[in-house]
Amino acid sequence: MEEVERVELTVDAVAPGGHCVARVDGQVVFVRHALPGERVVAEVTELHRGFARADAVEIVEASPDRVAPPCPYARPGGCGGCDLQHVAPAAQLDWKTAVVREQLSRLGGLTDAEIDALRVTVAPLPGGPLGWRSRVRYAVDATGRAGLLKHRSHEVVPIDRCLIAHPAIQELPVLGRNWPAADAVATVASTGGDVVVTALADGTPTPVDLPGGPATTDLPGAPGGPVAGDAPATVREVAAGRDWTVPAGGFWQVHPAAADTLVDAVLDLLDPRPGESVWDLYGGAGLFAAALAARVGPDARVTVVESAAEGVAAARRNLADLSRVEVVAARVETALARRRITGPVDLVVLDPPRTGAGAAVVRDTIAATPRAIAYVACDPAAFARDVRTFGRAGWRLATLRGYDLFPMTQHVELVGLFLPPVR
Repeated sequence: MEEVERVELTVDAVAPGGHCVARVDGQVVFVRHALPGERVVAEVTELHRGFARADAVEIVEASPDRVAPPCPYARPGGCGGCDLQHVAPAAQLDWKTAVVREQLSRLGGLTDAEIDALRVTVAPLPGGPLGWRSRVRYAVDATGRAGLLKHRSHEVVPIDRCLIAHPAIQELPVLGRNWPAADAVATVASTGGDVVVTALADGTPTPVDLPGGPATTDLPGAPGGPVAGDAPATVREVAAGRDWTVPAGGFWQVHPAAADTLVDAVLDLLDPRPGESVWDLYGGAGLFAAALAARVGPDARVTVVESAAEGVAAARRNLADLSRVEVVAARVETALARRRITGPVDLVVLDPPRTGAGAAVVRDTIAATPRAIAYVACDPAAFARDVRTFGRAGWRLATLRGYDLFPMTQHVELVGLFLPPVR
């Protein structure tokens, strides 16, 4: 097998990363733009020791779950942002569920019976599969054109519209102009009605005023006025019954319904009781801490641990009215190992980055003897590895929910409830 070679093959099961698995002469091939059971002509794009990557460039026998991608750039050699536009929306949920199950088995060490007992499904969010992404970062090529990147590449694909972008972002005149001094252009359409455009050059952000841009008065709850140049470096988000002020370039969930969806799941699984103490680890702006503080009451201790300076500042600003909430500026592993925070504690929320919490954080967290831990995960593989660590310590994954926070892509969000051994 050679790179750029075309080969006809039958596609097997889905795999993490938006691929399906196939085999040619015993060699594993990870195929994009395909569906399980299809017969396709695939063009090899990468060769590695033991496996290859390929794109399905011709469909010989199509799956009944195949649909025409709504975006003309979602194709082999095109934009790499959407992995699953060729998959019917309901089948996308099944695809993601299958990936979660496979990771729990292969990396998490759970048996088929244990996985079946969890009844894992991936639920859609309101609004449909398009027009949901409230934060879009466009790359800029050497000629100053803005676009999105090819899959596993730094090559910029110029586009005229991104269909998964929030409608207010789609209306911005970002893609129809030249950006000679920028490396990237970041756009935000917040749930509070702010629309912000920022040009980035060598990592330095500069707010941009775009003549002819839409007015924020078109957005629910917007204060009105021009878009970008007059926009502050922060935006207003609305979630968990509160207003939040967060940096325009800082972390916030990109689906408008995601923050409330995750808060509702965490509250439902943890079932907080008045007076219980709480740790919100990797707490960001304090979304889960605020929701839990409202449940445990004004006399209960709630501790947020966050390492990013802008996240710490946002948490302290947004939680200032909650006198019993403490924000600790530290890496979670450092705060636990050096006893910047100490147990016992009743409830813990773990919301780590894509790499997961890791074995040390899991062990130190359960050593504080909480009665329950809610784990919010954006990567099934990292989550599954931590499931194995919990299991070795006698803790069990009692409940697992999946949410389609990123339609048309291979990404999935999980919320798991871990409970200690029964004594």
